[in-house]
Amino acid sequence: MKNPLLYLGFILAMLSVNAQETAKDTTKLWTKKGQITLLFNQSIFNNEWLAGGTTNFSGNLGLNYDFNYKKGAVIWDNKCIVAYGLTKIKAAEIASKTDDRLELNSLWGKKASNVWYYSIFFNFKTQMDSGFDVNQNKISRFFSPAFFQFGPGILWKKNNNLTLNFAPTTAKLILVNNHFTELGPSFGVLQGDNSRFEFGASISAYCKLILMTNVSIENRLNLYSNYLEDPQNVDVDYQMNVVMKINRYLSANIALQTIYDDNAIKAAQVREVFGLGANYGF
Repeated sequence: MKNPLLYLGFILAMLSVNAQETAKDTTKLWTKKGQITLLFNQSIFNNEWLAGGTTNFSGNLGLNYDFNYKKGAVIWDNKCIVAYGLTKIKAAEIASKTDDRLELNSLWGKKASNVWYYSIFFNFKTQMDSGFDVNQNKISRFFSPAFFQFGPGILWKKNNNLTLNFAPTTAKLILVNNHFTELGPSFGVLQGDNSRFEFGASISAYCKLILMTNVSIENRLNLYSNYLEDPQNVDVDYQMNVVMKINRYLSANIALQTIYDDNAIKAAQVREVFGLGANYGF
């Protein structure tokens, strides 16, 4: 993270390209919608502040982009999530990450009856920047780790705000560079290896609630059980995003993510971000 502005600039360039492509697409088979969010927090103390405190700044930039296809009995829903955040404490030499996600979800379905569909899903997750532990040792980087899931199943889709997909035969692949497994396992990949294959069942749920005018909660849940090893130990990935709109361009946002994967670490991983956001929809 020696040049964090370089990464932020790269993300902005990606967002610009996506926005331009959306404006040019006039086909009625596709529905496209995206939102860019910038969250900012700061705390400033002068040298005379007797109660103590350290000046710090933090910012989070995110993209949530949907591009969905529908023709007759066939649907194809896609969601791209890009998020990157940094915090800089005055006394620290370098900034630290507060968020770093690159995720693609794709779900194809063909209507079986009413709200039921035969489905095939694909999920890809990785990060864009290097990650460090408390001792500033590099423990991750772009595409290391990278997670893939793929499998056929059954989709229940009440509407665009409420879906549930069950895939009883799901393949999962985890990739990690050999550098991170030289001294021990990393993200579930065994020492000396660079990949881990799993085969099991996946359940993915999406629910968006409108609590009141200008207040919405978006929930995403993924459960995965590996048939090949300890199927009772279910991997959990839950994401919640609360948006409280002030006006068209400003909002207060709360993002919460909880992950449990006993192959990576036998404890719950929790990330929470709160701040005043500047939003741009396209």
